[in-house]
Amino acid sequence: MARSSRSNDWGFPRWRGYGADRGATKVRMCDRHGCDQPGDRPAPKSPNSPERWYFCEAHAAEYNRNWNYFEGLSAEEAAAREAGERRTASGYAGSSHYGWGGPGDGSRSGDEMRALDVLDLEADADFEEIKAAWRRLAKANHPDVRPDDPAAAERFQAVQAAFEVLRRAEERRAA
Repeated sequence: MARSSRSNDWGFPRWRGYGADRGATKVRMCDRHGCDQPGDRPAPKSPNSPERWYFCEAHAAEYNRNWNYFEGLSAEEAAAREAGERRTASGYAGSSHYGWGGPGDGSRSGDEMRALDVLDLEADADFEEIKAAWRRLAKANHPDVRPDDPAAAERFQAVQAAFEVLRRAEERRAA
């Protein structure tokens, strides 16, 4: 009987993932001499060259810190190259409004950032500062303290809602 070239899992359901190989996955190592970390961050070897170095995160940061894109060009050539690249990259500048541009390190949600704005706090405020600001604003805008001021009542409700959002977020982080 002739040996079949087909594997045993050709039908449905497939018992292996599509494109699954039995061999080990090859990991490219950092091109920096003596480094044993995976090199998963490409960097150009020279301007306008398709050849790339592959560095680990630490060596890519070092490489980029020392990189001078306009090295070897006169001031006029550098200005001409920059103008040409700005002209061809205008689509990227037009889409910059899609990026999250608010303050903070990305550890807080948009609701939490709006709540911090209501409490007049910075993005890196800890929960003790949040509680202190909440108490201060709640006392200043409480309906019992300012009974005839509807704007103060609205501010009081906004402060209460903001504190509730931040309290729940703190509980989630603690859990």
